[in-house]
Amino acid sequence: MASSGIPIIHALLCCACLLIPATGLSQRHHSHKHVAFFVFGDSLFDVGNNKYINTTDQRANFWPYGETFFGFPTGRFSDGRLIPDFIAEYAKLPFLPPYLQPGSNQLTHGANFAFAGAGALDETHQGKVINLNTQLTYLKNMEKLLRQKQGDEDAKKMLFDAVYLISIGSNDYLSPYFTNSSVLQSHSWKPYRHMVIGNLTVVIKEIYKIGGRKFGILSLGPLGCVPALKAIKKPGTGECIEEASKQAKLHNKAMSKVLHKLQNKLEGFKYSLFDVYTTFEERMDNPSKYGFKEGKIACCGSGPYRALVSCGGEGTKKEYELCSNSREYVFFDGVHPTEKVNQQLAKLMWSGTHNITRPYNLKELFS
Repeated sequence: MASSGIPIIHALLCCACLLIPATGLSQRHHSHKHVAFFVFGDSLFDVGNNKYINTTDQRANFWPYGETFFGFPTGRFSDGRLIPDFIAEYAKLPFLPPYLQPGSNQLTHGANFAFAGAGALDETHQGKVINLNTQLTYLKNMEKLLRQKQGDEDAKKMLFDAVYLISIGSNDYLSPYFTNSSVLQSHSWKPYRHMVIGNLTVVIKEIYKIGGRKFGILSLGPLGCVPALKAIKKPGTGECIEEASKQAKLHNKAMSKVLHKLQNKLEGFKYSLFDVYTTFEERMDNPSKYGFKEGKIACCGSGPYRALVSCGGEGTKKEYELCSNSREYVFFDGVHPTEKVNQQLAKLMWSGTHNITRPYNLKELFS
C-alpha cells in the first residue's frame, strides 16, 4: 500500500546473526525438495529494493524502520518483518533478499522484485519506482540466467513448481488523491479500474507463459481508512474517504472474477486470493480483539492520526513522535502495518480457511 508522496513500508535482512541460519537453510534445501518463491508488488512486500534506486523518494532505510526484529533499518516499511518474510519462513525458505541488492544471486529460492510506490500502471509514480511491468522484466532476465546455470529442464521445472506472490494496486488508487487527478471524477474511475486490472492480468498471463502456475494475490485493503489519506483529506473528523474504499471493493470484486476466468481458461492455473479488506478492517475497528490497543492512529509520525510523512524525520517535517510499543498498534506509519499485523495476515494467507483465502491457501500451493 502506498500513496503519492507518502513513504511505503518494506525492510530488508542484513543482520549478520541472521545470515548464518539463512545460509544453513540455503544449503539444506539443495538436497531436499523445496518450492521457489517469487514476490512482486509495492511497499507492503518491498524488503529493501527501494535502497538501490536514486530516483525514488519512497525509502525506509532510516530509523525507526526496522527497530524491533532487525534492530536497524533494512528498507522494509515496518518496524520489523513483512508478509513475504513470514511466508518464506513457513515454506522453510530463507528470507528472500531484495533483487537489486548487489550479489543477490540465490536463484534456487526465488527472488523479491517488489518496490515501494509501485503500481500496476506504468504511470503511477512514473520515473520514481520500479513498476510491475519492470518487475516482470526482472523475472524474465532471471529466467534466462536460470536456464544458463541450471539447464532448460531444471529451470523449467523450478519455474513451474514455484509460487508467485503479488501485492499491487493500492498506489494506483491512492495516488490520484495526492495529485488531484481527473480520475477523481466519478465517471473516470471505471475505465481507470479496467486499466489497473488489465495490466495486472497481462502480467499474470506473462508469468504463466514462462511456466508459472501457482499465484498468490492480495486484494486491496480499505484504502479510504488509511491514516495518511484521512490526515490530508479529513483531518480531525475520524472519517474514512468512502470513495477510495469503494474503489478498492470494486477492484477486489472484479479481480476475483478475472482470476476465476483465468483458472477456467489456463490449464494448471491455481490461485490463492487473500481478503485483505476484511482482515484489515476488522483490526482497525476492533483492535483489542486481535491483541492491539490502537487501530487508527500510527505508531510513528506526526500531525493528525500521527500519519503525516515524517516517521524518522527524513521528509520536510523533521519532528515526529514514536510510540513506546509498536506491537500495540495496527499501523506503524501513516500507511503501513506493524510487524505484528504482517504476521497475523501471513498466518491467514498460509493456512487460513477458504472464506478468507480462496480457493486455496498458500500452504496448499506450496505443498
